[in-house]
Amino acid sequence: MIKLDYNEYNDHELIMLISENNDDARNIIYQKYHYIIDIIFKKYYKRALALSIEPSDLFQEALLGFTDSINRYHEDCDASFATFATICVDRRIKTALRNAQTIKNKTISDTVSLEYEYDDYLTLKDLIKDESSKDPLDEISDQEYIKELNKEIIDNLSKNEVEVYQLMKENYSYQEIANILGKEPKQIDNTIQRIKNKVKGIINK
Repeated sequence: MIKLDYNEYNDHELIMLISENNDDARNIIYQKYHYIIDIIFKKYYKRALALSIEPSDLFQEALLGFTDSINRYHEDCDASFATFATICVDRRIKTALRNAQTIKNKTISDTVSLEYEYDDYLTLKDLIKDESSKDPLDEISDQEYIKELNKEIIDNLSKNEVEVYQLMKENYSYQEIANILGKEPKQIDNTIQRIKNKVKGIINK
């Protein structure tokens, strides 16, 4: 069977072909965005080791998250597939880390200090803190207001800014965002500054 040139297809078309059980399209998507899995794997590698998660298991969770992103992505998504896949993989791994934390915490004596240093200077406080605390909107206590504010922020951002904003909320650095979106770090840095100014304007109005 002659393989088609899938470089002629965009991501939405490839996803459609995958939904029709086209293995070639699935392989193309994986090869095209494998670097995203690598970025996220490296991001959580040390924390996974501190929680006794095998690297192979961590990578498997990343693959499952990537598969989930393929299954859930659709034409109406505001974000590009690269951004959507990043968020899906990131959240899949965070769930695995939280589950590992729960198991590990059950074996730790109440007398162990939260400041006790584990592998690579990672403290217990680092391991058990809520990942959501990294969101800059966490200081706002009213969850409904947060939801409305987040919607207003997104409504005031360009499509490119929305993608960067979504990755910022997942605690990615400007360099990592640049790698994920295939852009120059300076471009992302400038975009982040615009986003911060817009957010400040919305919050302070």
